[in-house]
Amino acid sequence: MTTIDYSAFDTPGRGRGLLDVFRYGYLLRLLIGKSTSVRYRNSVLGWFWSYVRPTVQFLVYFLVVGQVLGMHRNVEAFPLYLFSGIVVVNLFNEAFGAATRSIVENKALVRKIYLPRELFPIAAITGSFIHFLPQLAILLVVCVFLFGWVPSLLSVGLALGGLALILAFILGLGLFFSAFNVRFRDASNMVEIVRTVATWASPILYTWVMVADITRDIPWIFHLYMCNPVTIAVELFHHAFWQPAVDPSDWLGWPPAMGWYIAAACGIIVVVNVVGQYVFRRAERTFAQDL
Repeated sequence: MTTIDYSAFDTPGRGRGLLDVFRYGYLLRLLIGKSTSVRYRNSVLGWFWSYVRPTVQFLVYFLVVGQVLGMHRNVEAFPLYLFSGIVVVNLFNEAFGAATRSIVENKALVRKIYLPRELFPIAAITGSFIHFLPQLAILLVVCVFLFGWVPSLLSVGLALGGLALILAFILGLGLFFSAFNVRFRDASNMVEIVRTVATWASPILYTWVMVADITRDIPWIFHLYMCNPVTIAVELFHHAFWQPAVDPSDWLGWPPAMGWYIAAACGIIVVVNVVGQYVFRRAERTFAQDL
């Protein structure tokens, strides 16, 4: 009787979740290349849209909030303050939406072959990050040539820390909502609401000091506001790019207990990723049937 060694084979449909992504690096690169090449296919301006859209958004906010509502009088170098926050929120909104749609948009692959389903939201997030880089490049040019910003280890570390926080947060949310979106297409509408809230509930059109003043009698609201990972990432970007460009007398400073807020945001990110991975693993069993 012939004995077959099955040790080199995996049971179909059984994987190790996010850990399997490292084993399928080639497929991940293919999916990332697909997402970046398809994004502006048959577009006249192509990649130039990555510069046009954030520039128009910045101009609208600057003219309405900065000039009409007078925020430029309350915040020194308000254009830089505004833009350094907008790029973070744009990354969150773009990557979160792309990750949520990733499974449904790749339903042909999901129904035909097995591969770690986590590859799809991760590829979507990575593709959005690639399209975020032109905005970051514009921010760096503005900082250096218009405001005399000189990079330091501290500013670079703060910027990288902000990126790490926001990308980790997006990953957890993306896993959860991409799985939810396969069964219930209402997820897309929920994501739009979250993206709208993220834009206005982060200190890009105003400062954290204003929130602290309004919530002085109910401080728990301010604590909850500051524990938001998007808020923390925006503040880290402000201190990386905006703070070095303004006079020390105009610096807002760190919010009180900022270390605890960062720790709370990291805790929220860990919980969101654990829950997102759990829900994703449970839901992926029926992805092919639901699609």
